Amino acid sequence: MKSKVARIRIIIFICLSALVTLSVIQCHSPQKTQKVSLLSILDTARNYLNTNDTVKFVGAHTCMLCHQDIHSSFIHTGMGESFDVASKTKSSAKFGPRVVVYDSAKDFYYHPFLKGDSLYVLEFRLEGRDTIYKRIKQINYIIGSGQHTNSHIYRVNGYLYQAPITFYTQLGKWDLAPGFSDGFNARFSREIGLECMNCHNSYPEFVQGSTNKFTAVPNGISCERCHGAGGLHIQAVQLGHKVDTTKEIDYTIVNPAKLPIDLQIDVCQRCHLQGNAVLKPGKSFYDFKPGTKLSDIEDVFMPKYEGMKDEYIMASHIARLKMSQCFLQSLGKGENSKSLKPFKQGLTCVTCHNPHLDVRSVKDSSFNAICQSCHSLKSNNFCKEIIDRQEYLKHAETTEKLNVNCIECHMTKGNTIDIPHVITTDHYIRIPEKKENLDKIKKFITLYDVNNSNPSPATIGRAFIQQFSSFESDRPLLLDSAKHYFPDNSASDIKNNFSALIDISFYKLDYQKLLYYVSVVTPKFLLDSTLTHTNYSNSDAWVSYRIGEAFYQMSDPAQAVLFYKRATELAPFILDFQNKLGVTLASLHKNEEAEKVYDYILTQNPEFVSAYTNKGFLELQKGHTDKAKEDYEKALSYDPDDRQALMNMAGWYVFNKQYNKTGQYLEEVLKKHPNDVQAKDLLEKIKALLMQKSL
Repeated sequence: MKSKVARIRIIIFICLSALVTLSVIQCHSPQKTQKVSLLSILDTARNYLNTNDTVKFVGAHTCMLCHQDIHSSFIHTGMGESFDVASKTKSSAKFGPRVVVYDSAKDFYYHPFLKGDSLYVLEFRLEGRDTIYKRIKQINYIIGSGQHTNSHIYRVNGYLYQAPITFYTQLGKWDLAPGFSDGFNARFSREIGLECMNCHNSYPEFVQGSTNKFTAVPNGISCERCHGAGGLHIQAVQLGHKVDTTKEIDYTIVNPAKLPIDLQIDVCQRCHLQGNAVLKPGKSFYDFKPGTKLSDIEDVFMPKYEGMKDEYIMASHIARLKMSQCFLQSLGKGENSKSLKPFKQGLTCVTCHNPHLDVRSVKDSSFNAICQSCHSLKSNNFCKEIIDRQEYLKHAETTEKLNVNCIECHMTKGNTIDIPHVITTDHYIRIPEKKENLDKIKKFITLYDVNNSNPSPATIGRAFIQQFSSFESDRPLLLDSAKHYFPDNSASDIKNNFSALIDISFYKLDYQKLLYYVSVVTPKFLLDSTLTHTNYSNSDAWVSYRIGEAFYQMSDPAQAVLFYKRATELAPFILDFQNKLGVTLASLHKNEEAEKVYDYILTQNPEFVSAYTNKGFLELQKGHTDKAKEDYEKALSYDPDDRQALMNMAGWYVFNKQYNKTGQYLEEVLKKHPNDVQAKDLLEKIKALLMQKSL
């Protein structure tokens, strides 16, 4: 069956490529034959044909030409308004001279303001009433519909970063962005990568060899994210291909309502299942297509904790729904149904939600009616808390008068644990229980795969590695759990599990073990035959970088350079790789090569602090003191707390014998890093030197 489908798809696209213009077909015999052949294939199709990679995307405006009403409604939904260019119109925020957010941990103030139709964020620091530092960034994009939040993204030469403040619409207040509080303020350096952009927006044009560089980003989630590429559908319409969709399925375009239940849920859980996404080998976040299995592309893991059933994250709708008895008992009801809309026999997202309608416009009574379609007054499973059974049977025909609000009790609203100031509906449908003890210590049990009941051992192991690296770096036992899935008992084991073993050793800071694995495979073989591939995940580049870092930490910069270079060859736009290469070249006294690396970094991102700091050091070595100071000042203009820039500036004043100034910069280091041994020792020496001079 699969081979037959594949042959059909090949024939379709051979035919399509031969047609110069499908909307105007001349009466020449070859084209007539092609038209008849294509229409025959379309008429006999029994699988969705637009899942093929060769089908082109056409954009929402093309869809709008035939589906005006749906388009007009959809653009006002949370998905339709998910992402756009920053402007006064797009923003849901409040502005004014007194709107200020203060980060007490990092001692920065933030003031958002409008200038014309453009949005800016001012970062500043006070000493008394004096402003001693300020930095202004223009915001380029707003992410979020405004139903819960507006977060903000700024762009530097295509590199996208999240700004440090978010507007929380439910409370009508500005505050630090999610994950930026409690001393974790990344300021203007948190990268917006492909995984993030791929769910909050339609498909962007991502630069391979980077982690956060894009050549183009669309403005909002559009039709083809759920329906698949529309090119074949448009061409079929132009050929006169017609399908009575009340009786049949149009296989030129995916209609999620007509998908089998599991595939329909996959469309939704591609994005409404935020978690630890482990991609299958060779796959990227571009590869999932509506109508196909999500588990063929990725496995999404969630942590399970003892006694923490009431905690949930923002985009956990599917994971929570799958915990519900309503969902579990509906499984399989629509699997063999001949209905055009199998979901009606089960419980899926679209049972309750019309994706083309803004959820804010839907009344609670509509959702309650769906609950009562199963839990009816005449059944034995109606809510016993509402009214005595004998009493409510009298009202069997007047359900509305009972004013029963099922979702208020059984789908409670609460705060998400990952995003502050946000209240959402918990999609774990259940009989209310007594709240868990808030003082109870959270106990991690395991990770579980939400969208695949039978993940491979390697996938489970990868999930534990990613859980540590991306979410819980304070839980080293996760790495021990990961190691269980990647044995290293023989040379064959090491070769088969090489990248995972490198990652585990790297995160454990066990550089000696990491280099042992490298010695088994040999550096030459790795560079010649293994670490040679590019992909959206930059997997070989990351392994190369981690090997380079191990050699560097073990005082072998000559070997480190080889692997840092390989990392930059495979991923030239990951600027941290470039910076580490420059530092290592400088340690080998290859200053000209190092300077070229720093210059390249600054052409890519002229706000990259470490490049200025390191380049200034090279300038000082060359005796270019003014240029060195200029570079250090530039670094501190972007980050006044950067330790290395402060230390280098202190070194500059030592070099120029201006010892009073030296102490000021060392004291700034110790304000942020009170246990910094190097800064302490140098400050004591400077104080002793100044004391001698005064005697």
